[in-house]
Amino acid sequence: MGKYDSVKLYRLKRILEELSRKSGRGTELVSLYIPPRKALHEVVSTLREEYGTASNIKSDTTRNHVLDALTRTMQRLKLYSDTPENGLVIFCGALPTNGVGSEVITVHEVIPPKPLQTFLYRCDDHFHTDILKDMLKEEKVMGILSIDSTEAGLGVLLGDRLEIIETLSSGVAGKHRAGGQSQRRFERVREMELNDYFNRVAAHAKTVFIDERKIEGLIVAGPGPTKDDFLKNGYLDYRLQNNVLAVLDTSYAGSEGVREAVDKAQDVLQEYRLIEEKKLIQRLFAEVHSEKGLVTYGLNDVIAALQAGAAEIVLVADNLRKIRLELVCKRCNTKIEKVVDRDQLIQTKQEMLGTACSGCSSLDFDSVEQDMVDYLEELALKTGAGIEIISSKTEDGKMLENLGKVAALLRFRVQ
Repeated sequence: MGKYDSVKLYRLKRILEELSRKSGRGTELVSLYIPPRKALHEVVSTLREEYGTASNIKSDTTRNHVLDALTRTMQRLKLYSDTPENGLVIFCGALPTNGVGSEVITVHEVIPPKPLQTFLYRCDDHFHTDILKDMLKEEKVMGILSIDSTEAGLGVLLGDRLEIIETLSSGVAGKHRAGGQSQRRFERVREMELNDYFNRVAAHAKTVFIDERKIEGLIVAGPGPTKDDFLKNGYLDYRLQNNVLAVLDTSYAGSEGVREAVDKAQDVLQEYRLIEEKKLIQRLFAEVHSEKGLVTYGLNDVIAALQAGAAEIVLVADNLRKIRLELVCKRCNTKIEKVVDRDQLIQTKQEMLGTACSGCSSLDFDSVEQDMVDYLEELALKTGAGIEIISSKTEDGKMLENLGKVAALLRFRVQ
């Protein structure tokens, strides 16, 4: 996907989430996927043919909606001189705004995060979003095995998410023998137990890292020499053995060792989004606990910092789900602004539209809805601040949630 642009991917996920929930009457919704090498004039010719076919649809409403959607799609294609580098996706159709009969033609165009492979035209009762959703699935999966003589932990790193898959107890006796046993017999029993344990770990590693998932590489970690003995004596499946990217010393084995290995393997994992997010959150909390405290958090304080030009990087949890709703009186230009949860948008908007203007008592308003991430990015662009979307599924994301889901690293303190 090239350099990870967290805002673009957040926006794409949001559009796909919204479109996946939409449905039209009959087969009125157009989904168009154009691969990079497809000539746009050929696509327009295909749509003109479809337009001719759609003219024969018996239902007046369905026919008009399909013809309108095809016309709008062709108009949108005329804005492009060439197909974009990764191709182009257009979703267009009549969607109800307030029950049957309130349909409005909407158009969404998307530049895919990777090159499209196939041309697709569909006119259906839903938008075909699966191709784009598949592109968003993290392809690279890193395996992490943390082992010592008492326990082993197996985890996978998928983009911005670490999953602890399994922990295994060894059942191997400690290094000091129980009274009454000869040292040699004790060591022999311990070696057998260790051998059984290593074979068990290797079998689970094959299941987790080969059979269930196809990992890009494996990091092996743990305290002491156990991990080295495990690797040196060839217990791992050769496909995993040949794919070990790093061997790391950690203070722990098991699940804690897996987490510690992620922290220590930053050079190996530098292209993984989780590491970028972890660095940002670590920097954020270092500022929270420092004397300078070049940090602010909470939506209102972060907006104030952006407006003052004080914010350097804004961090936003991907589950913020806030909308900025602005009403402007058509008669006297009085502005009313409110931030609402996405789920409460329709109800809040109706209440605001039903309340007379404080300036002139008019009930005639223009309304604008804006996702809060888009608004924060708009403010950030004015002063050259950066904005990063942080996954809410990670431990670091949960730490950001505790600060109100929005925080900013500052250039200077805001008075």
